[in-house]
Order: sequence, then C-alpha cells, then structure tokens
Amino acid sequence: MRSSAASSRGREKPNALDSAAPHGFEPGVPEAAVTDTHPLLFHAAGGRRLGRRAAEMFEAAERQAAIIYVPAAVIWECGVLAWAGRVDLHRPLPQFFANLFSSPAYQPVDLTPEQIYRADESRPNRDPFDALICATAHHLELALLTRDQSIRQSGLVRVLW
Repeated sequence: MRSSAASSRGREKPNALDSAAPHGFEPGVPEAAVTDTHPLLFHAAGGRRLGRRAAEMFEAAERQAAIIYVPAAVIWECGVLAWAGRVDLHRPLPQFFANLFSSPAYQPVDLTPEQIYRADESRPNRDPFDALICATAHHLELALLTRDQSIRQSGLVRVLW
C-alpha cells in the first residue's frame, strides 16, 4: 500500500499487497475499494442499510482484511451534511475522521487536479460530489461502494453494493 504521504497526494496506484497492507485478504471480497459518502455514513450508523457486497467490504475492512479509500470529497460532503443537520456524526468532523483513519484499513485520498479534470468531463449526474468521488475511484482503478443508481447507470466506474 502507498505511504500516507503518497496516498494523500494520489500519485501512486494503491498496492494492497505491499507489506503495509492488511493481511488475510478473503476470496470474493476485493482487496480494496473506494467509498461514496452514504455507505460510509451507513457503516458508521451500524451498517443495516448497506447492500450485501458493501457490507462484506466494510466487515473485511474492520478485520483489516481489505482497504477502503475515502476520497477528500467524501470528507467534505460529510461535513456539509453535518453542518446542514442532515446527519449527526456524534463528534466534530476532524475527530470522526481521525477515529476512522486510526485504522490502516481506511485511507484518505486527497483530491488532485487530474481528478477534478476527470470529474468535469465525466459526470454521472448533477451532484458535484458524485463526480469527484467517481473520478477518485477511476483514478485509483478501484470499484466504488455506492447504491447510487445514476452512478451505476453511468458506467463511469465499477460499482459494488
């Protein structure tokens, strides 16, 4: 897996087989995926609303048997939703993500100019967060955990739900 400095810049493709990667990858569960905002929030709330494949991915990450990449756009969208009162993170945004990222199975991914250009060219819908999140999954060449039908129908990225 990339070092945190490299992963935060998004310059290298993730390699879940490096020595820093979680051990015990499981058949049928991808080694890594990118999360959309709602699956992360569903997982934080207990996971009952997750689809089967997304739930398996989060369960594997909790056992450190998979890596879930969290785009910067997801972090920002969580902040916007909390500020608007649509979600309750039960703690300040920085603490919520510090707790999450204390596990090596959850890795932040900074936004790059290349991702912004890709998002501008390829939008699955009118939501700018979705465009940036899809661009991140495309950049990392990983599946996206999402139930968003417009993303699935767009064909921009492979979807797991």
